[in-house]
Amino acid sequence: MEFDVFNRFWELIHEKLQIWIELGIKLLPNVFLAIVITILFIFIAKITSRVVVTLLKRLFDSEQIAVLLASIFKIIIISIGGFIALEFVGLSGTVTSILAGAGIIGLAIGFAFQDMTENLIAGIVMGIRKPFLIGDIVEADDVFGTIRTINLRNTIVETFSGQLEIVPNKLLFRNIITNYSTLGIRKIEIPVGISYADDPEKAERVIADALNSCDFVIKKEETAIYAESFGDSSINLLVWFWIKYPGETGFMQARHKAISLIQKTLSDEDILIPFPIRTLDFGAKGGEKLDSMLPTKNRIER
Repeated sequence: MEFDVFNRFWELIHEKLQIWIELGIKLLPNVFLAIVITILFIFIAKITSRVVVTLLKRLFDSEQIAVLLASIFKIIIISIGGFIALEFVGLSGTVTSILAGAGIIGLAIGFAFQDMTENLIAGIVMGIRKPFLIGDIVEADDVFGTIRTINLRNTIVETFSGQLEIVPNKLLFRNIITNYSTLGIRKIEIPVGISYADDPEKAERVIADALNSCDFVIKKEETAIYAESFGDSSINLLVWFWIKYPGETGFMQARHKAISLIQKTLSDEDILIPFPIRTLDFGAKGGEKLDSMLPTKNRIER
């Protein structure tokens, strides 16, 4: 009885092995062709990846972005070759399962590393759009400084206080970016007040002539001085002029020199920059002097 069970079991295994061997022999040409296709696609992926890296390096300023995109392109080509090879050996169902599994895994990874993925995508998009380059002076939200390094996930900015800030790319991608290096110029505005006894047109003329004599002032025809408002103690003027930025004369240096020059010019032309003045006026409607408000007896005793 025991030998009969063993014989049946062995016959079943023998039949299965024979079927698998026959099936393997039939599929042997397809398996060989699938291996050849896989090797061919790997070779094509390597050659294509090198060409893509070379082209992307010329297109982007970031080598990391070029290598990343080329690697993704390489993986896609190899995956296509692998799926074609599986189709040749009759594993089309396996291909569908792999694609479904890859989609689920990709979705899970996207949720798990949402912040990292967002920074990565923002870095790639900014690498394509190029809102700034290394060495540019930019301002975005609370970040203001010089771009030192552009990575896939973050950008390193050197602030004017000498600190390095590592800024996630998504912050630069979401916020408004002011790039001071794109046009290479910057306007400086300086408020100044003159006394009511002085002529604003004369002040405009002498200030403009003084500023236009400076080497760091460009677009001299656009140097302008405007009367902005009436202040408590002065007529408020707004002075503006253009400088190269970045340039040999920095923003702070140019503003310092301009303020010093304006003060000296107005002093030489006998135009007063007044201190705050307070005039005491008496009476309900104003215009009354203190003596007229005191009783007659007090005025005589005084």
